[in-house]
Amino acid sequence: MLFTQIEFLIFFVAIFVAVWVTRGRATRNAILLIASYYFYAYWDVRFCGLLVLSTFVDYFVAIEIDRSDDPIVRRRWLWFSLAVNLGVLGTFKYFDFFIESAAMLFASAGLHSHTLKLILPVGISFYTFQTLSYTIDVYRRQLKPTKSLLEFAVYVAFFPQLVAGPIVRARELLPQLAVVPDWSSRRCYGGFQQMLRGAVKKILIADRLAEMVDVVFAGPELYNSLTVWIAVIAYAGQIYYDFSGYTDIAIGAAKMLGYQFPPNFRHPYLATSIAEFWRRWHMTLSRWLRDYLYIPLGGSGGSAASTYRNLMLTMTLGGLWHGAAWTFVLWGVVHGVVLCLERALRDFSRFRLPMLAHWAITIVIVLFAWVFFRSPDMQVAKACFSHMLIPSSGIAWYPPLVLGAIACMVLEHLAWRTKLRFAMRLRADQWYSPVVTTVMIWALLVYAPQGFLPFVYFQF
Repeated sequence: MLFTQIEFLIFFVAIFVAVWVTRGRATRNAILLIASYYFYAYWDVRFCGLLVLSTFVDYFVAIEIDRSDDPIVRRRWLWFSLAVNLGVLGTFKYFDFFIESAAMLFASAGLHSHTLKLILPVGISFYTFQTLSYTIDVYRRQLKPTKSLLEFAVYVAFFPQLVAGPIVRARELLPQLAVVPDWSSRRCYGGFQQMLRGAVKKILIADRLAEMVDVVFAGPELYNSLTVWIAVIAYAGQIYYDFSGYTDIAIGAAKMLGYQFPPNFRHPYLATSIAEFWRRWHMTLSRWLRDYLYIPLGGSGGSAASTYRNLMLTMTLGGLWHGAAWTFVLWGVVHGVVLCLERALRDFSRFRLPMLAHWAITIVIVLFAWVFFRSPDMQVAKACFSHMLIPSSGIAWYPPLVLGAIACMVLEHLAWRTKLRFAMRLRADQWYSPVVTTVMIWALLVYAPQGFLPFVYFQF
């Protein structure tokens, strides 16, 4: 079930009414749990079993970890949780990838390899990270385990963020599930506004940009250099508006139901370094990688060489988390290398470029990295880079709607550097807020493309 389908609107209205006419905490959470499993089963009921497995394993493991004072016993329970969760994730997401990658090696040795042709369960990367963060926090004694299996099950499966985040930690959501939220018309209106903005981002901007991106990346060698550059910039806009649009709908839906999610985007294309880019892009994943991978590896507390190693491992594994393909690995490697270079320049050089130059360099690096992220294979990425770096002839295609959407992205980012950002929040007490709301609804009804495109991050 997509957030942009009429089926979801009907589903959400029903759940919204049901939870707010119910005052009992257990009943409310039971409604949310049933709704969340129905939402997930709408895609494929078979994979609900994986949600149940993760829920039961980490619920009981956390209790056992907290109950014991023996470091060896506690560590064994933690490793059990890691083995189950990462084992399921690795099997469904990476088994076929590594078998296919090793096929040539097997063939040279006279061996035959066979893939399992497994279907990737939607959202498995996100809810696996959520449950792991819970168990690790309990192991570190930063969090007490919940005694309510119902509340923990809702935390794992809560439908607004189940499929593509944001990655909400237990310490952020479990305390909210332990109480019945008070009704707030202001909060409800704010959530509705955020859902509406997310739908506009996805349907009117991201899906429009996708019409060019999909065509050009299907055969970049056919187009001239300027067209390929525009397509790459369009993809930067597509993935930003698609993913931040999903996040806005998720955060807005949770807000309407009475719950607060952490923000996930903060206009990443304003960044003047790759480090800042990751403080603005997919912020919940960035913090997860920092707290549960980079810092446990040693962070920046050791030598410069160990810091660079930790950065490279974190970003490479972060790239692999996004997808089982070498293009994603290279995307992570590019970001890791640049993060290492930025740190080296900061530590060993006092020379500083103007801020505008830092921004331009950052944007170019991000765009080149997005080529790896979007390309289905290395041949397509190579063709894109060839046309981007060497002026080439070919089909000239400059769709006005795509150029207009890119212009909107630029203007929106620039507007958030001015006092206009206050007006863009559309507070309920501003006279223009209902006017803008009406215009957005009208635009969605009139200008939405035919059909529905899945959200980009559903594949991860």
